[in-house]
Amino acid sequence: MRSRISSILIIAFSALFFGVGGHAAMTSILHRVQLQQLTGIIETAVRRVETTIDNGAAMLVDLSRAQELSCEPSRLQALRLQVYQRSGVKDIRLTKHDGTVLCSAYSETLEFDTARIDRSDMQPSADGRTLVFRVEQIGGEAVGILFDLNKTSSIQAILGVTPSLLDIMPTELRSDSAVRLMLTNGQQVESYISQAFAKSDNDLEVNASSAKFPLSITVAVSQSALDGWNRESLTPFTLLSVGLGFIIGVLLTRAFARSRSDLAELDRALKRKEFKPFYQPTFDLATRDILGCEVLSRWIKPDGRIIPPVQFIPLAESSGRIEALTWLVMTTALGDLAPAMKANKNFKVSFNVVPEHLLNDDFVSKLRDVVRRAKVSPRQIMIEVTERQEFRDLERAKSIVSSLRDYGFKIALDDVGVGHSGLSQIKALGVNTIKIDKFFVDSIITDASAVTIVEMLVRLAHQLEMTVIAEGIEKDEQLSALQRSGVAMGQGYLVARPMPMIEFEAFLRHSPDGSNVISDDVSLVA
Repeated sequence: MRSRISSILIIAFSALFFGVGGHAAMTSILHRVQLQQLTGIIETAVRRVETTIDNGAAMLVDLSRAQELSCEPSRLQALRLQVYQRSGVKDIRLTKHDGTVLCSAYSETLEFDTARIDRSDMQPSADGRTLVFRVEQIGGEAVGILFDLNKTSSIQAILGVTPSLLDIMPTELRSDSAVRLMLTNGQQVESYISQAFAKSDNDLEVNASSAKFPLSITVAVSQSALDGWNRESLTPFTLLSVGLGFIIGVLLTRAFARSRSDLAELDRALKRKEFKPFYQPTFDLATRDILGCEVLSRWIKPDGRIIPPVQFIPLAESSGRIEALTWLVMTTALGDLAPAMKANKNFKVSFNVVPEHLLNDDFVSKLRDVVRRAKVSPRQIMIEVTERQEFRDLERAKSIVSSLRDYGFKIALDDVGVGHSGLSQIKALGVNTIKIDKFFVDSIITDASAVTIVEMLVRLAHQLEMTVIAEGIEKDEQLSALQRSGVAMGQGYLVARPMPMIEFEAFLRHSPDGSNVISDDVSLVA
């Protein structure tokens, strides 16, 4: 009887021990995941603000080059036109070198300024030419940028950085969080704060700074809201740990550690070749003829569930597994598409490659080997260099891109406008194609600044003898606006979503306009 009681006590103690331990471990994991998610959200907001300031800075550069600036009525009228054409610009001002305003496109806005801005209050940007400052106004603040015309005079743009740019938090956290845009001198420029948010010493604060401009974004979230965010798996796991006891608990804990470890699960999926290529067509915007496709990775679980890239690509990149994943998907895709590529020599296939992978010593030789074994032409392969990572060695990247082009491969720069690269990097790399990010396509029919940026990228591409592809086209209105801006090619749900091979084969045989892309006697699916 005593032995039985002792066994019960040991099992009860073990169940309690592993229940508490399992709860603490899962809480720690969820905390790390929450930090990663919040950091990604803030970095997205930083890029939004950077895009607004980039657009204003580009406008000032264009104005300084395109016309003689003065306070004459005719010149001010021209400046007012620039403000009217750009939804993100509130005013343009000509100033002395110290920041003293000489005249303004809309002089009425000066009445809303509550303090004079001196040059010493302005913060330098990474480019060394653009100064950023806060403009205190009645009813709120605005962001100003200054660009020197010469040693005695300057030009300023007052930008409308609105709270909507900072409306970034998930629904579960929006009412319990505060988002603040700050300059590096500690001045708050704008904020998005719920009326229900009450600051507490227990709040979690996460910060991300801009690499281009002297600003940062800080998010404060109440601990009580975080405790309930993405915690659905916490209670079941704790109860399971308690119920299984010491012996079974130990085995289950090991199994849980292996199965729940994202990295271990990623390694198993690579070994089992669970990552499959999906295909999204690229098309001619004018005719909607299919020109090729972009190969995208999808994780197909054994139970048939499809995991989207956003849930595994960041981990694959940060852990170095992205290379193995890329080669796996590329080899499979070229095996699938080889018949279509041989039947249609103009059919182009593109693959995403991160900068770290591109910079590997053996990247070029491995790529040539994969393409050679597939028995397809390098001239039909486009390597899309993604910008989620920054190039650590731009000169080496330029050399590798040059080698790839010498072998016949096409090179595209992905995420242009929202990634790490500036216009100088686009030119330096010597790519064939630039891909306009979905961020601009989404807003091209509602935001004049998006149209301006797209038109600028198209002009740049034409001058550098590059082609342009727009991503994420979902509406006819977007397609028409892109055509008016000079874009000739694109991809998006308007024509087709990413598809597995069996669906893509059927799509190629009968394209949206009714014409066959491949003949019926070409077999793509084994």
